[in-house]
Amino acid sequence: MQLLDLFFSNLIRQGSVRVIDHTGQRKDYGDGSPPIAVVRFTDAATERRVVIAPHYHLLDAFTEGTMVLEEGTFLGFLDVCAANVTSHGYSLSTRLHQTLGRLFLAWEQYNPIGLSHRRIAHHYDLHEDLFRLFLDQDMQYSCAYFATPDTSLEAAQIAKKRHIAAKLRLADGQRILDIGCGWGGMALSLASMADVDVLGITLSAEQLAVARQRAAEAGLDGRVRFEMIDYRKVQGQFDRIVSVGMFEHVGPPHYGTYFRRIHQLLTDDGIALLHSIGDNEGGSSHPWIRRHIFPGSYTPALSQVLPQLERSGLLTTDIEVLHRHYGLTLKAWLERFLARRAEAAELYDERFCRMWEAYLSACEIGFRRLSLMVFQIQMTKDRNVVPLTRDYMVDAERTLSEARRQEMAAQ
Repeated sequence: MQLLDLFFSNLIRQGSVRVIDHTGQRKDYGDGSPPIAVVRFTDAATERRVVIAPHYHLLDAFTEGTMVLEEGTFLGFLDVCAANVTSHGYSLSTRLHQTLGRLFLAWEQYNPIGLSHRRIAHHYDLHEDLFRLFLDQDMQYSCAYFATPDTSLEAAQIAKKRHIAAKLRLADGQRILDIGCGWGGMALSLASMADVDVLGITLSAEQLAVARQRAAEAGLDGRVRFEMIDYRKVQGQFDRIVSVGMFEHVGPPHYGTYFRRIHQLLTDDGIALLHSIGDNEGGSSHPWIRRHIFPGSYTPALSQVLPQLERSGLLTTDIEVLHRHYGLTLKAWLERFLARRAEAAELYDERFCRMWEAYLSACEIGFRRLSLMVFQIQMTKDRNVVPLTRDYMVDAERTLSEARRQEMAAQ
């Protein structure tokens, strides 16, 4: 218990947790309030690993079943830990482990086309039925846009698409490129809002099949086309370019290439919109998430993105930071996943379910307690393409919202 005692005594000062070591010895840590969670370690090796690098091995131990939640939830346990880290900072051993991990980032962020395809397939080629367990009906796998904390996930995802369409100044006759189109929801939604032609691109075979099927079922396959192609290989020019939840897979060594391609593909009077997870503390890449969930992923700081954007010749015409919205999105996803956990276990297994519970929980905490956020950057080649003020965005959202209301009333 000595190592665990030293670790948790220094970590938990606010709130309370109860820890049971592999010998059965138990101790409470914190401010004396009722324990939020009771965790039990099954072996001494796990205890040592957690003390050395808790930010990695707490997630790993829960996944492997060598740290068991006897009471409470893994989310609640992480929340107490993160609240204390926010107040008191990381331990010395954690800071050293994070520093060593950064030494390998340059190699892991190298994303040539072939490797990028394999990394995307690792996550997005999981069975669509898994994602249907917890996503909204449109299968939006990115940050929603909440009018209030009580807004439903379905409504918030519709609002996110309207918000982006408003920034794009969507209009009939435009040709649109959707980079990282997922299961097709954004492309299909844009095509339903205006008489536009959309090309959605992905590197996931599973997503491609679902997106094409959805386009055919909606009768939009004449105006919405989906292809498996890397953004570096796309040809032609587009009036509008949108990329939602894909930039995290690009990697800093390729930011220059990414924005140069946007510049090349965008018409002179076009508008592009980038929606990405960001980090308020200089950029980050969580090693456990990178290894088990999103290989090669990286969460950039705006200070890493904007210089590359500026060098490409694009103009930044609007930036919006969404601080709380992804935390609310992940809260909804985690609740839905846990409610249908048994179905996920039938698709995969119990270890997989623990891994995904750890992933969704850690991400929610990252947005709610730590340094993660979402940013949207609007880009053009000509500053005169967008109006003087942002009022046009609000007006467009209201118009799209009213059109949606009338459509629903007519059905």
